[in-house]
Amino acid sequence: MSTAHSLNSWPHVLASVLLMAAGTMQHAAADAPASDSAVERGKYLAIAGNCSSCHTTGQGEYMAGGVSFATPFGTLYSTNITSHPEKGIGSWTREQFRTSMRSGVRPNGEHLYPAFPYTSFTKVSDDDIDALYAYFQTVPPADWTPPENDMPFPFNQRALMGAWKALFFKEGAFTPDPKQSDEWNRGAYLVEGLAHCGACHTPRNMLGAEKSSQALSGGLYTDKIPDGDLMPWSAVNLTSAKSGLAKWTVDDLTSYLKTGKNSFIATYGPMNEVIMNSTRHLSEADVRAMSVYIKSLPPIEHKGSKASDKVLAHGEMLYTVYCGSCHLPTGLGDPNSGPPLVGSAVIQAPSPASLLNTLMFGPELPEPALETQWMTMEAFGEKMTDEEIAALASYLRSAWGNEGGAVSAKDVAAHR
Repeated sequence: MSTAHSLNSWPHVLASVLLMAAGTMQHAAADAPASDSAVERGKYLAIAGNCSSCHTTGQGEYMAGGVSFATPFGTLYSTNITSHPEKGIGSWTREQFRTSMRSGVRPNGEHLYPAFPYTSFTKVSDDDIDALYAYFQTVPPADWTPPENDMPFPFNQRALMGAWKALFFKEGAFTPDPKQSDEWNRGAYLVEGLAHCGACHTPRNMLGAEKSSQALSGGLYTDKIPDGDLMPWSAVNLTSAKSGLAKWTVDDLTSYLKTGKNSFIATYGPMNEVIMNSTRHLSEADVRAMSVYIKSLPPIEHKGSKASDKVLAHGEMLYTVYCGSCHLPTGLGDPNSGPPLVGSAVIQAPSPASLLNTLMFGPELPEPALETQWMTMEAFGEKMTDEEIAALASYLRSAWGNEGGAVSAKDVAAHR
């Protein structure tokens, strides 16, 4: 995807960072300008946090905000984080910026909504937060105010976030694990902090808080499909579970995050922004450190119920007609036509949402498109009925040892 970011989830992934509001009160003057090295460091960290994807629309100025986030609690809009003194954060002090990142509190004392993932950013070190502050003070000022949030009562009452924080928010910087290597700790720091992978890849409770006991085992969020409409998407299980990244090596994951492709998959859909705007621009060492940490995650399995033999037989027939020539009858794929489906984390995700989006609407590729050997997949939404897509998806999620579980026609209808 480009830096233009359509409506997203609560909060997005791979999306989604620095959702800060400038506030309406008069702020203290910003601190003195930082050194060039601090600014460059901050720019790199802003890329690691993928700030542009959540704060730059296709029509707006860089970091001027206005990207909308569709959440179960209403629609929020990212704010202007340029150096404009009134419309942006140009008048914020370094300490005020630290408080927003570390505690999720605006300079006027109001709580920030966790669509700005301060729940992850609280783990970022003071030095890195200060470098980010230095960089944002150099972002050209944009004289523009994004739309107001559209949230019904009581979710529009920011004071309630105090109770939410008491229940679900643990403030504090990342603490290295002395039993692990420096590389592992660097990866954990990035994944759990600035990269905020859990924002999309961890399931949430009814109040929008991440379920720590199921961290990085797959989440559900809302994002756009190729025609711009909004649909649920399922973030894959990043743990070493059979339904997750068990088959991937550290090299596989490093290649995917750095280049957008490996022997299992090429980026499409919401991950385009994460890779094209963020991880591919990071150093090889940092991307590999993230991969080392992710590959160390213990398995958390999600197994769904199996479809009936009749449905699976129908799905196998549809697979033979529509998919087998590219992905082979074995599901192992072909280097020149289609990626493997055996053990696919997308296919086996806890929710079939991403698989259904792919089958029905086709994969949205990055712009400019990556060079891959595989053929571009067509959309089948207009060619198949809800029952047929459900049967095909159910077959894919249970064939060749996959453990994703059954998909119903009602699930497909919800994607119409």
